[in-house]
Amino acid sequence: MSSLKSIIQDVKGELGSISRRGFDVRFGLRSRSQRVVQDNSPLAVAVDALGQSYWANMPPELLREVLMRIDASGETWPIRKNVVACAGVCRSWRQMMKDIVRTPEISTKLTFPISLKQPGPRNSLLQCYLKRNRSNNTYYLYLNSIQVSNVDGKFLLAARKFRRPTCTEFIITLNSVDVAKEGSTYVGKLRSNFLGTKFTIYDAQPPKSGATVLKSRSIRLINIKHIYPKIPVGYYPVAHISYELNGLGSRAPRKMHCIMDTIPACSLEVGGVVPTQTELLVSCPDTSPSTSFVRSKSTRVDNFHSGPLTEPKDEMLVLKNKDPTWHQQRQCWCLNFHGRVTVASVKNFQLVAYPNHDNIILQFGKVDRDLYTMDYRYPISTFQAFAMCLTSFDTKIARE
Repeated sequence: MSSLKSIIQDVKGELGSISRRGFDVRFGLRSRSQRVVQDNSPLAVAVDALGQSYWANMPPELLREVLMRIDASGETWPIRKNVVACAGVCRSWRQMMKDIVRTPEISTKLTFPISLKQPGPRNSLLQCYLKRNRSNNTYYLYLNSIQVSNVDGKFLLAARKFRRPTCTEFIITLNSVDVAKEGSTYVGKLRSNFLGTKFTIYDAQPPKSGATVLKSRSIRLINIKHIYPKIPVGYYPVAHISYELNGLGSRAPRKMHCIMDTIPACSLEVGGVVPTQTELLVSCPDTSPSTSFVRSKSTRVDNFHSGPLTEPKDEMLVLKNKDPTWHQQRQCWCLNFHGRVTVASVKNFQLVAYPNHDNIILQFGKVDRDLYTMDYRYPISTFQAFAMCLTSFDTKIARE
């Protein structure tokens, strides 16, 4: 164990020295092949120097054994940072680490940003919590069962709410400071209709091969090949959420209905699989802000606002909220959250697969004024679960 610690310290020291020379080592946001680097730039020189270091020349058998032990030694954050540090050493280390680190479905651990787009654990709920900042309409998702003391858990995603004349949008990014569509940290968005009863979750990249892309008719991108030629431009719908019209306000529980466009219903059967993203495709932050936009006088962005909710196909997974029971003594509707929720709220819900599954896929509930727990499992991802929970914060008269 002491030898492992010394290796990790040496790796971190070398990464630190290279970072001071201009190589920005981050939480796996971009792979080396995704960086746009000039041959004579400081970053290119730093990467080349790192690739020629003695760490890159370790025998593959020894390297795999070392990295497997490092991966096994870190179950939770912040110790899990060692795995990310090893993946940033050089190309061979990164490829070896990608082969060793398993998806959350198997390992039950979130390591790299792409894990946020992959299905959660099959046999347990992955526990997270969400914090709301009322002053700027921003929501932060953290990994951990609940906030303890004043230290936040591992930051995962952030979202900011924007009210438009005809809808409400939540922009979801990997950046907790600058929540915007531009840049390398944008991962998707959530959009509502005018009444706030229907929502669509859009992924920034294709969730699977052959995915349908919905391009905006009101915004046209100019010179899009200068951004990143390998990424299809557009919004990829991955889920549709609807709320039934509520005539009793907060006195009655909400009725929630989710159609997962990219998850087949057979994924919950034995041997079922979900299309899984393996690489986080992002645009180059050095060129994205220079993109020019031309705004036309066309009609609405898409047909979702005026048209009916997409009808589920037979092969699509459908999630519905679990019906609460009326508690006679407390005179309220109740659900069993097994201690994860402590404050009564109309926002609290549990989603199960419809019609023949009892296992809870996603549960969300309030524990403090601006603090909520979010627990999810296979077959949905962190990104999808977070977006579905954000629909609870778009309060409209039609469903309150």
